Amino acid sequence: MRYVFLIVLLIFSLFLSPSNGQAAPGVSANNAVLIEQSTGRVLFEKNAYDEESIASITKIMTAIIAIESGKMDEKATASRNAINAEGSSIYLEQGEKMKIEDLVYGLMLRSGNDAAVAIAEHVGGSEEGFVFMMNEKAEWLGMTNTHFDNPHGLDSDNHYSSAYDMALLTRYAMENEKFREITGTKMYKSDDRTYSWKNKNKLLTQYYEYSTGGKTGFTKKTGRTLVSTASKGGMDLIVVTLNAPDDWKDHMSLFNWAFENYNMESINEEGKVKFNLINLDESIIGYVRETIRYPLTEEEQGNLTLKNFILKDFEGTESSIIGKTEYYLADKKIFETPIYADKSNGDTNSFIDDMLLFYKKLIGMSEYG
Repeated sequence: MRYVFLIVLLIFSLFLSPSNGQAAPGVSANNAVLIEQSTGRVLFEKNAYDEESIASITKIMTAIIAIESGKMDEKATASRNAINAEGSSIYLEQGEKMKIEDLVYGLMLRSGNDAAVAIAEHVGGSEEGFVFMMNEKAEWLGMTNTHFDNPHGLDSDNHYSSAYDMALLTRYAMENEKFREITGTKMYKSDDRTYSWKNKNKLLTQYYEYSTGGKTGFTKKTGRTLVSTASKGGMDLIVVTLNAPDDWKDHMSLFNWAFENYNMESINEEGKVKFNLINLDESIIGYVRETIRYPLTEEEQGNLTLKNFILKDFEGTESSIIGKTEYYLADKKIFETPIYADKSNGDTNSFIDDMLLFYKKLIGMSEYG
């Protein structure tokens, strides 16, 4: 698209709460990443893009596919293949029927490998069919360093991901209300059990008051893997660690560091915005449809800039988008947001007339040309 450059650079004077600016803590993990959920901004990384074994945090993908399948109220029948799955289990019996919803709780809270296979066979038609769905979903999400070989995460040379890819997946999954409910549940009792399942995620059940969910993982080959989420002061965070001997501490240290050093700052408010045009004694009114909030440190406030652009060829377009705002942090573009025609008063024609007048002036045409 062709744009008319309106404002070269506008430095924000944000009034952020004080930050101690301390360096990020060291972690025991071989691979780690910390991101802010709403924007996806990476706040900390360590070997975050390396392909590694991931163990049972795989089950985040299994869970979200099951939830989105629309089959949560259906009952799956536990096959011999399911009950013979190695490792952690919810102790399904062959031929037992259990709701997919209950299986997903057993999958996420107790890390049941038997539950993972039962879900895969019912939702995907077969374990292989479900794995195909997992890889299709991973590709769609942009998980470029990921390949799934099973629905539970038991070790396989063809089963791997990266800390960053698993953060991408978790960010997506946390947008789903049902997933958030399940991953944030401390105890759950299926109607098919006489006892409750307790969540293995000790950050949620014991250690960290701001924890909102996550998934544990472990095999002897892979070591301890952990995905966890936390929320405080309007900021939602995701931490992923792979091969981390002291993962509970790693996650709490990273969460605390981020909460102490970053704030979610409003850098653009929903509503009308007046744009002054460069080298022309003109201004136009556009509309921003959402309030933009971004995690920033106090030190970063002076480095945040923006550029506004208005379409030159907007006439005749069916879209109400007439431009965009690009946001930069230390000269690096971090995201952009559309600018819409201001239709709040129903005076669309007036707005278009103003834009046409501006365009004519820009190319040297007279008002009446």
